[in-house]
Amino acid sequence: MTKEERHLWYDFLRSYPIRFLRQKVIDNYIVDFYCHEARIIIELDGSQHYEEKGLLKDKIRTEKIESRNLTVIHIPNNEVNKNFRGVCEYIDLFVKESLHQPDGWSPSL
Repeated sequence: MTKEERHLWYDFLRSYPIRFLRQKVIDNYIVDFYCHEARIIIELDGSQHYEEKGLLKDKIRTEKIESRNLTVIHIPNNEVNKNFRGVCEYIDLFVKESLHQPDGWSPSL
């Protein structure tokens, strides 16, 4: 795992009340984080993902994964580094909306 993946895992997702898996194989891809219950994939993207070749590769990969009725969330690494709390709140909101859960849990950062 990258530094940003370790930070998100150990400081948020590992203790999140809805189970996430890390480094999950889906089709021929290894996704960063996967939540079966919410049908969400979280991908942390470094700068190479924003170059022309990386954008095309990610688009194809995302379309393939989303064809399995999963949602892929792309989060830039620099957001994890600069706005960790905001990233956690975004993920929490996305999970709750996916599960249609009422508010009742919030990250303790």
